[in-house]
Amino acid sequence: MKIAVFVGSLQQNSVNKKLAGTMEKVAGERMEFEYIDVNLPLFNQDLEENYPVEARRVKDAVETADGILFVMPEYNRSVPGVLKNAIDWASRPWGTNSFKGKPAGVVGGSIGPVGTAVGQSDMRHIAAFLEMEMLGQPELYLANATHDMFDEQGIMKDERWYKNITEYVRVFGDWVESHKK
Repeated sequence: MKIAVFVGSLQQNSVNKKLAGTMEKVAGERMEFEYIDVNLPLFNQDLEENYPVEARRVKDAVETADGILFVMPEYNRSVPGVLKNAIDWASRPWGTNSFKGKPAGVVGGSIGPVGTAVGQSDMRHIAAFLEMEMLGQPELYLANATHDMFDEQGIMKDERWYKNITEYVRVFGDWVESHKK
């Protein structure tokens, strides 16, 4: 199963990149993670006529993926701008929404005690509008996330969180398989 993975952070040493890496390790051979480069020009409808090559790569990756995974921090109680921008590119031009009908999931970690609960809620609204098939349960909000939760290879070392991640990956994989066409 091919999974297009949108990590909503440009930070080099992002906790969410480490979370995605842990999920990829847990998925093993069951899923192939394709990390999407979200460092794109700002969406501008004037550019749709000469669609940027890097944005076209994102659309193509979404269209060929079996499922979509959003791994995101929460900025100002919402979706990070860089992630929203990538989503805007892949859903445009009007009438060519690459996300339509795709099974999707959202997880994330932040330093706050509620993890990314509010940002994920906003992401679910965006996904519903774009007609993605969003996994409802389980939810994964990595709260009080710090770099020392991960080992030198960037893999989660906290047993409780590793167990939660493993369960999410299992259910997400089943979700994507149940929606394969």
